[in-house]
Amino acid sequence: MHKVTKAASTALLLVIIVVCLIYLKSILVPLILAAIFYLIVVEVRTMISGMISLKEHKLPIWLQNLMASLTIFGILFVVVKIMSVSIQNLSESMSHYDGNLQLMEDKLNALFDINITNSLNKMVGDTNFTSLLRTVLSSVTGLFGNAFTILLYIVFLLLEESGFGDKLKAMYPKDSDYVQVMKLLTRVSNLVSSYLTLKTFVSLITGILSYLVLVFVGIDAPFFWAAIIFILNYIPTIGSLIATLFPAFFIIIQTAEPTLGLVVLLAVGAIQLIVGNFVEPKLMGNSLNVSSLVVLIALAFWGTIWGVIGMILSVPITVLMIIIFGEFESTRRIAILLSETGNIGAPQIRTNLDDDFFFDETVQN
Repeated sequence: MHKVTKAASTALLLVIIVVCLIYLKSILVPLILAAIFYLIVVEVRTMISGMISLKEHKLPIWLQNLMASLTIFGILFVVVKIMSVSIQNLSESMSHYDGNLQLMEDKLNALFDINITNSLNKMVGDTNFTSLLRTVLSSVTGLFGNAFTILLYIVFLLLEESGFGDKLKAMYPKDSDYVQVMKLLTRVSNLVSSYLTLKTFVSLITGILSYLVLVFVGIDAPFFWAAIIFILNYIPTIGSLIATLFPAFFIIIQTAEPTLGLVVLLAVGAIQLIVGNFVEPKLMGNSLNVSSLVVLIALAFWGTIWGVIGMILSVPITVLMIIIFGEFESTRRIAILLSETGNIGAPQIRTNLDDDFFFDETVQN
């Protein structure tokens, strides 16, 4: 009877969590993105502190934060500005693409002696490809819609940083407990920061190489498509595929030449294959220790409730779950199930903190 009650309570808790994740999306997504940017600011701040020193004195923390933030947001401002110009140029060329679509349709009809429009309509129904492109452009623009909210969160996270240690000390008055909790938080921060840094580096390599290919074939707004490739590369598995198909399909619409689409597909696909299967594993190794099946399930789950942003965040969230769940006896089995090898190592903090985070099973039993 006790086990049934416990199972029912767990199921109810999971349902409540999922409902909260769905309905609090507008609050949680900007907050998580702000936390990620905060970690990036900390990384850049550490680099700046190492490169610049005032004799034997370190730069004040507020000055490090200011320099790091200005550097990051300066880069983002330039990228967003170029992206906005590219989106505007693409939007103004829509009528030209409609004419190319008709030209390509006529070529295919003559080549295969069929009515390609009727054939496609039978399979997928009426499709307005330029409307689809407008939808894609609108979705990309929407990624920057919460920029002010995210910026506000980042500012307050940086302001809160100075007093966080005192709050944690008040929560855990015993020095031993305080040290153990700090170990866990540091481990989580370091692993997520490492993943984001390496993933950004890999995505940047992919984006730059793809940009060179796109410039060579003469695609409109090559920076925009390279940026799309860079962003989608954060999405495990299917991100690389989608990032390859987008520019390949667009060059066909732009030029009415399927051959160029095949060239882009093969060239960008080869870049994705080489970087994804050789460069990225070499840099990351097995440090993440996440099951491939779990990655796919997490991708589907977070993508369903949070869309594209959820897909991008799926791996970091799963890594966090494995680290945190692995530290406590009551959730350790879940961490083992989510991991790739089942070997998550021994808990790095004392198990007597388990009561502060989760219900103690021994008391319940």
